[in-house]
Amino acid sequence: MNYQETIDYLYQLLPVFHREGKKAYKADLKNTLAICEHLGNPQQKFKSIHVGGTNGKGSSSHFLASILQEAGYKTGLYTSPHLKSFTERIRINGRPIPEQEVVDYVERNKSFILDLRPSFFECTVGLAFEYFASQNVDIAIIEVGLGGRLDSTNVITPELSLITNISFDHTDILGNTIEAIATEKAGIIKPEIPVVISQRQPEADTVFQNKANSTSSLISFASDRYKLNEYSVCENFVKIEYFDIQNKEVIKLQSQLTGKYQIDNLKGIINAVDILNSRGFTISKNALERGVSQVVTNTDLKGRWQLLQEKPTVVCDTGHNLAGILENLETLGKYKYQQLWMVLGFVSDKDIQGILDILPKSAKYVFCQADVPRALDARDLQKLAKDFQLEGSVINDVNEAIDWVVQHANEDDFVYVGGSTFVVAGIHQL
Repeated sequence: MNYQETIDYLYQLLPVFHREGKKAYKADLKNTLAICEHLGNPQQKFKSIHVGGTNGKGSSSHFLASILQEAGYKTGLYTSPHLKSFTERIRINGRPIPEQEVVDYVERNKSFILDLRPSFFECTVGLAFEYFASQNVDIAIIEVGLGGRLDSTNVITPELSLITNISFDHTDILGNTIEAIATEKAGIIKPEIPVVISQRQPEADTVFQNKANSTSSLISFASDRYKLNEYSVCENFVKIEYFDIQNKEVIKLQSQLTGKYQIDNLKGIINAVDILNSRGFTISKNALERGVSQVVTNTDLKGRWQLLQEKPTVVCDTGHNLAGILENLETLGKYKYQQLWMVLGFVSDKDIQGILDILPKSAKYVFCQADVPRALDARDLQKLAKDFQLEGSVINDVNEAIDWVVQHANEDDFVYVGGSTFVVAGIHQL
């Protein structure tokens, strides 16, 4: 099989969460452990950092990878889902895994995969671990897929665990309280391995503290140590200034990722870098600054408050749950514009009514539909939005929707595109 045939084969053979949702989720580590054993336990052959959370874990993973690259380390990065190509999920120093490596992995292990029938995600985790081991990476950043405790990535023993924001998402799997969700996320805290919590949240703090106590893990709440002095949006970047209470020093950063939600993510990143240095890594202040300022360039991260065009301003973002959309609305407050347009589509298993309830009624809406089986029908979304006094038209294809809005908007209008990772993934301009 060639590369595309290989990917199609895996999609047809294995349950795929980003297409099918809950029924594709395997709530234990048996298959992953079996895959790792079959591959010679590659996860034990490289150092790693484990990154979990509800919102912010993808951005944080890319920040860490960029910083470690700037510090001179050969750095693996495993994230999910992908936006354009499957190979985005597995990178070394920003370069995606070669397509032939994917083909060879499936060919070598086809009979084992046929016997085990793992999920698509479990199969992919094995590929990532084997590739990082074979390429002798110095360290790999491993982003949790879903939850933490039972996530397929949770077979590693990292140098450090990092947990970002906790909010409501995948409640049908992880639980419908912050405490329950935090308990699942806390599953990546390992015995005597330090953990950084990016921001304090009252309902989650006790869960993390208790878990860290039970595993004798040093726990750091980054928001206790780093206080925001300044946040300002410039042309295509932001300036952020923190005060390090512990060291009594000012930390000034510029970031290509401009969403306001990066303020808390970066607190966790700075704290993580400090702990990595205490564990034998050498990450200079310059590497930190350059890694943050060059994160998109170094890792090719897409879809995080990404500017698609100007006049009118068109921005897309992969925020897809209530907390993520709320953060994006706060970021919108930093911009000046005449009219706000929102091109939105959702998958059907999200708290869509909760999101619609917080959206501005003064915006003009176009409802679209992602090209995945879980997508909510755009006309159903239009009807549901009317219950919240949100009026708009339906254009199923996100690209046609963007084109239509750009034709009808004024130069000083603002166009926001999002609601789902898979809506953003469908944008041709990414």
